[in-house]
Amino acid sequence: MIGRDMKNMFEYNALPARVIFGYDTLKFVTEEAQKLGMKRVIVLTTKGSERKGLDLADRLGSLCAGTFSDAAMHTPVDVTNAAMAKYVALGADGTVAIGGGSTVGLGKAIALRTDCPQIAIPTTYAGSEMTPYLGQTENGVKKTLSSAKVLPETVIYDVGLTHSLPTRLAAASGVNAIAHSAEALYARTTNPVVKLMAAEGISSLRDALPRIVADGDDRKGRYGALYGAWLCSLVSSQVPMALHHKLCHAIGGSFSLPHSDIHANVLPHVISYNSRAAEEAVGILAEAIRCDDAAEGLYEFNQMLGIHASLRDLGMPEDGIDVIVKQTMTAPYWNPRSMDRLALRNLLTRAWAGDPPRFEHDL
Repeated sequence: MIGRDMKNMFEYNALPARVIFGYDTLKFVTEEAQKLGMKRVIVLTTKGSERKGLDLADRLGSLCAGTFSDAAMHTPVDVTNAAMAKYVALGADGTVAIGGGSTVGLGKAIALRTDCPQIAIPTTYAGSEMTPYLGQTENGVKKTLSSAKVLPETVIYDVGLTHSLPTRLAAASGVNAIAHSAEALYARTTNPVVKLMAAEGISSLRDALPRIVADGDDRKGRYGALYGAWLCSLVSSQVPMALHHKLCHAIGGSFSLPHSDIHANVLPHVISYNSRAAEEAVGILAEAIRCDDAAEGLYEFNQMLGIHASLRDLGMPEDGIDVIVKQTMTAPYWNPRSMDRLALRNLLTRAWAGDPPRFEHDL
């Protein structure tokens, strides 16, 4: 009997993380740091969120050894080296990162080098806080690794902190979160639990993001978006990445463009590229965003939310298309549809120009 059911077998590995979710949850940060045995915390932020970091340092009181406010997009190795120098100089024994993917990524990079405990306090929907992945950029190339050492021990989701996220940035960050779940639906090791969480996360973001764009202080919208983003980041921690993330990491690392906007822009085109090779998964995606064609629906959703329409608008040079195709073909990720150089170039050309997605047969 067991042998007959092997085709339905799947694996699900729950990753260890403590999550506190809701409004006004930041008040628990000192208690959580103490539970992790932290005595000399370094608070991490970007330059733009330095005020948040100083306020958090005040809240931590004597537990805070100092702050570092130079976290940057795509986790440049030289920034991590500077943060490590300060971490050592302060005699720190743990990190508290407050901000988006740039700040959380820096905390993970420090943890990779020191194995120190970390608390992540996300203020965007990027989702890095729930995954064992770390993307680091050096000499214009972004490389991604996976290690249990980079997974934060505690994540504090305080919905109130996301109210200060401008609506346009919230929209792009939310579609970035959708991209995590969209790709998880057809990942090589996907399973029924992942698919359930992915569909729920996408649906929640589909409902919440238009509310936020209409009214940045809509509490139901802000709550639903952060809840959906949490689910989407959970599923991305369970399965390996595919073509979408490969392209976005290559673009971000090569041209230092905004992480969330890249993901939002490229996603409809990758879904179109994979639509015939992953029909069931793309059908689930279409149902979650309530449309007949998932690729077209995502493209129109971006337009409705006011997200940048093209990679050209974001600052990617046209000759960068061939740079990204070469990087993708040189070190490809697994993908349900095989890598085809000309088809990939056409995909990127349409994303660069802001044209609607279009499926093309293997050439």
